[in-house]
Amino acid sequence: MNTNSYEIIPIVLCGGSGTRLWPLSRKNFPKQFVPLIDGKSLLQLTLERVSYLSPHTRSNIICVASDDHRFLVAEAMSLAGVEASVILEPCAKNTAAAMGLAAFRAQPQDLLLFCPADHHIPDAEGFRAMVQQGCPAANAGAIVAFGVVPSFPSTAYGYIQRGLLNDDLHSSQVVHFIEKPVADKAQALILQGDVLWNSGIFLCQADVLLKALQQHAPDIFASCSQAMAGATREQAFIRPEPQALIACRSESIDYAVMEHHDKVVVVPFAGAWSDVGSWNAVADLTPSDAQGNRVDGNGLAIDASHTYIYAPDRPAVALGTNDLLIIDTPDALLVASRSHAEQVKTVVAELEVRQTPQALLHRKVSRPWGWYDSIDSGERFQVKRIAVKPGAALSLQKHHHRAEHWIVVKGTAEVTRGHETFLLTENQSTYIPIGEKHRLHNPGKTELEMIEVQSGSYLGEDDIVRLDDIYGRHFTEKIA
Repeated sequence: MNTNSYEIIPIVLCGGSGTRLWPLSRKNFPKQFVPLIDGKSLLQLTLERVSYLSPHTRSNIICVASDDHRFLVAEAMSLAGVEASVILEPCAKNTAAAMGLAAFRAQPQDLLLFCPADHHIPDAEGFRAMVQQGCPAANAGAIVAFGVVPSFPSTAYGYIQRGLLNDDLHSSQVVHFIEKPVADKAQALILQGDVLWNSGIFLCQADVLLKALQQHAPDIFASCSQAMAGATREQAFIRPEPQALIACRSESIDYAVMEHHDKVVVVPFAGAWSDVGSWNAVADLTPSDAQGNRVDGNGLAIDASHTYIYAPDRPAVALGTNDLLIIDTPDALLVASRSHAEQVKTVVAELEVRQTPQALLHRKVSRPWGWYDSIDSGERFQVKRIAVKPGAALSLQKHHHRAEHWIVVKGTAEVTRGHETFLLTENQSTYIPIGEKHRLHNPGKTELEMIEVQSGSYLGEDDIVRLDDIYGRHFTEKIA
């Protein structure tokens, strides 16, 4: 088969909170942005994978993401070496709305490949062959689902029951979509021999999807139509009209369309695939020792069996353990039985009820200009480690309740303080009084790193009056 015979526009769906991978993944930094595989995020790997589907896909990708994650998406695009338009949702409305927004952005006959951003598919060539196999059916007006040949009776995935094979279109009619089953049901499904795991990857023409939405979910269709009709654009970012989308019903594409549509076919994929939906799935990506232990980072398993340790920073030792997950991060620790991996999301819900900050935020926070790490805090003080990318700058801002001391530990800082601008180099420092306008800029070609010591009566991130910002962020936004 000629794998370059069809032009495809990849639509990468970047939503999802990833709470089942807490504490590494959190609502403000979901799993698709976490560098999980060889230092790369799942989003970066997805962008790299889809960029080779056809000759022009590297510059034709569309991402659909939360407005809050726009700079994380932009960074992944840069690392993957692709260009993309990014549709920014003001709030999450599940896959039906996300796919509808992207379809309104495309031309009616465009072939759209909808891909979740958080899947791990190591065989890029096999993935491309699978997608091209689905193109004849998609061009004939079908919605093509891609199903993974199951390797065990999973209770974490939905299933697709397939019917007769259409040799001309290299696909089978979908008989039934099956929700995540209990263990006995999953075993029975596998024994049937006619089911596939539902990967959540779909291929169809733009107008086919929109007509299916209009038929089966007319309210979602109308909301997406109105939202994109009133959309605005700023460079790569496209913002749908917010009120239309806020009013939209939240529904998955499976419930809204696929279970009701009469022209859905499925193409099998026999390669390795994971939605990396739990810590057990992450553990399976790491080689095991003779006792079934898997260690990522600075972990040590002694007299242990079937224990997974994720410890990228400090040493973590498992002694005499069995069937455990140990996930260590700088500000939170998870120890769980492997049989309870799917219940981690209930832990996050409980932490949210208790208003525990670690449910939402990492200690280390990414920003478009770099990152900061809140390394210590106490009554009336906070210490941050700050890194600024070459050429980047924080907003011009001031604070009503705190003063700041800056100490440069690496690189060169250009400091604006009041009406003066000056340079600081390694081991030099400065003081920003309460109420003084200031900005930090890295004029060099290497990363700038500094320590910031805040002191004052209130140290919250919302004590910022932003006067100017090169990233176009709203002045009232509660970020530094």
